[in-house]
Amino acid sequence: MSATTAGSTAPAPTSGKVPRAETPLRRFILDFAESKLALGALVVFLAIVLVAVFAPWIAPQNPYDLAQLDIMDGRLEPGSVSEGTGMTYWLGTDDQGRDMLSGIMYGLRISLLVGAGSAIVAAFVGASLGMLAAYAGGRTDTVIMRLVDLQLSFPTILSALMILAFLGKGIMNVVIALIIVEWAYYARTVRGTALVERRREYIEAAQCLALPTRRIIFRHLLPNCMPPLIVVATIQIARAIALEATLSFLGLGVPITEPSLGLLIANGYEYMLSGKYWISFYPGIALLITIVSINLVGDHLRDVLNPRLKK
Repeated sequence: MSATTAGSTAPAPTSGKVPRAETPLRRFILDFAESKLALGALVVFLAIVLVAVFAPWIAPQNPYDLAQLDIMDGRLEPGSVSEGTGMTYWLGTDDQGRDMLSGIMYGLRISLLVGAGSAIVAAFVGASLGMLAAYAGGRTDTVIMRLVDLQLSFPTILSALMILAFLGKGIMNVVIALIIVEWAYYARTVRGTALVERRREYIEAAQCLALPTRRIIFRHLLPNCMPPLIVVATIQIARAIALEATLSFLGLGVPITEPSLGLLIANGYEYMLSGKYWISFYPGIALLITIVSINLVGDHLRDVLNPRLKK
């Protein structure tokens, strides 16, 4: 008699492939890639970052080097060729003879540096104070949040103008001004999340183990407050870039020897009605694309990191 009974079935052959584990990072990447618009915006933003980083090697001209500028090439139309150097100005020149394409590439460096630098420092300061307010409570929470309310009660541009009027022009002064006017947004966002996380069991367990307060805040509480912090930081980078451009346009931002996109726009403002549109138009387009791409990425990050917001 056969070893197998008539009613038994042979086991199905296995392919030998082990299914890939569903890690949080893989799930996040797949969720983010569902939006083609956000994915395209991310690609555009990464391309802008690469252009800004490698500007000294790919730009046709160093717009910060006054020795390379020729006043006789001022306000040339897009596509014009310099009579002195034979260089083609694909996007034209400004009133100083600065190549607009090179100026935009270098201007992106200043705008991204100021925006990202101020946002990172402001996120650290605001997140630390927000978590401290939520964890400590009592008078500490009251004092910190009243400072936040006071900061948010003033118009952002007015506060930045007052700070720069006191500190003066300069990239570092602009970064300091943006940090001062931005930290409150992070503090309020993180405090709201930290108040919820503070009631979780893992915080109570850490307290029962008599862990230091600093370790509880930065090793246990902070990681669980990161999703909203990342979203706010993304949006605030775009906001800082726009604010820096506004300050430079008003003449209180970066120095004229190192123009950002805002200063490039300001240089051509008085020529807009005389037909020389390119001096302000192309830097404005570059600024618009940068801000829109960051906002699209940040908006989709909010949906991915908070599933309740998904439609």
